[in-house]
Amino acid sequence: MPSIDVIIELSYDACLAHYAGRVANVQTRSLDGRHVVFPAEALRRVVTRDGVHGRFRLTFTKSGRFCAIQRLGSP
Repeated sequence: MPSIDVIIELSYDACLAHYAGRVANVQTRSLDGRHVVFPAEALRRVVTRDGVHGRFRLTFTKSGRFCAIQRLGSP
């Protein structure tokens, strides 16, 4: 499956907006500069009490639908 590495820097309060459904998608940039959009519900898998901070690998289906998120290294 295709994957892309991104850096996500969101405060806990920003994550709450995503988690509560007020924001449907997360927009960020990949490590190689591409614009990436994925469902905000994915943050539920990686949010901590400090928010979401660090490098993550996003995996997509061949048709481009989000599949998984994985933290790369330490937060």
